[in-house]
Amino acid sequence: MERIEEIFDKVMVGEDITVEEAKELSKVNDNQILDLIVMSKKITDKFTDGEIDFCSIVNAKSGSCSEDCKFCAQSAHYDVEVTDYSMLLEDEIIEKAKKKEEQGADHFGIVTSGKGVISDGEVQKLIKVIKRLNQETDLKVCLSLGTLSKKAAEELAGSGLNRYHHNLETSRSYFSEICTTHNYQERVETVANVKEVGLEICCGGIIGLGESFADRIEMAFELKRLDVDSVPINILNPVEGTPLEDNERLEPLEILKTIAIFRFILPDKLIRYGGGREDNLRDLQSLGVLAGVNGLLIGNYLTTKGREATEDIQMIKDLGLI
Repeated sequence: MERIEEIFDKVMVGEDITVEEAKELSKVNDNQILDLIVMSKKITDKFTDGEIDFCSIVNAKSGSCSEDCKFCAQSAHYDVEVTDYSMLLEDEIIEKAKKKEEQGADHFGIVTSGKGVISDGEVQKLIKVIKRLNQETDLKVCLSLGTLSKKAAEELAGSGLNRYHHNLETSRSYFSEICTTHNYQERVETVANVKEVGLEICCGGIIGLGESFADRIEMAFELKRLDVDSVPINILNPVEGTPLEDNERLEPLEILKTIAIFRFILPDKLIRYGGGREDNLRDLQSLGVLAGVNGLLIGNYLTTKGREATEDIQMIKDLGLI
C-alpha cells in the first residue's frame, strides 16, 4: 500500500510515472483495488475539469470490411450475422444525430466500416453532413472512417469537423496477433495526420483480446506519447463467428484496475467508457467512473445494443457529477 501511495503522490505533483511503476500498480491485489480507485478519482478531480462528456454514434456504413481484425463483427473474413449496407442518406444521419442530442449527447460520431475513405464522393457527402450538423445542432461532430491521409484530414478539418476517432486497438507488441491485413504504424500515422491539421483525436483500444497487462500499459504509454485528447476503453464482447468468440471475459475488478492505471498514466485526458461495459462490468459500471472515466459513449454501439441513455445519465447524477 505504501508503494501505491508513493506512485500516487508522484502523479499528484505533476510528475509522469514510469512503465515499471505502472506495472507495479498492475500487481495490486483485489483487496487494494478500491484504494487504487480512490486515488484515481483524486487524480481525475485534480487534472480534469470535472465535466462528464457524453458521446453517441451512428453506424453509417456497415459490414463487408476488407480487414481481418479478429474481434470485429463487420469483417468480411468471418461468418458473422451482421447487416451490410452502404452509406446512409444524408437526412438519415441528420435525423439520428438530432435524436442523440435529445438523449443528452455532446459529441456525435459518424462511423463507417472499412479500412479507410475509399472515394471522394464519400468525403464530399460527409462534409455536407458535418456542415448541416453544425448549423442545425449544438453537437460536436466526430468521424471514424479508418485510416486517413493528411490531405483528407485537411479537407475534413476545413468543413467544421471537431474530432476524429481512430483506435490503436492494442499495443504495438500484440497488434499482429489481432490483425494481419494492415500494420500498427498505419494507425499511428493516421493519428499523426489528424493532429497535424489541428483536429482533436479520439484514440484508445479494446481490452480482453488476449493481451497481457503489460500490453495495456504499453498502449497507454503510446497514447500518452501521441498526446491524444480522448481515450475510449472498450471491453471485448466476444462475437460468435470471429476468431475471438471463445475468449474468456475479463473480471470486473481487472477492468477497474485497468481504468485506474490508465488514469495514473494519463492524468489529464478524457478517458471514455466504450463498448462492452454493460456485459462485463454489470453492476460495477459506476465504479469505473470513480476509477477514472470522465466520458461515456451512450446508446447503442456499432453492432450491439447499449443501455438506455437515461440510465447512464442517471448513474452520473447519482454519483453527484452533474
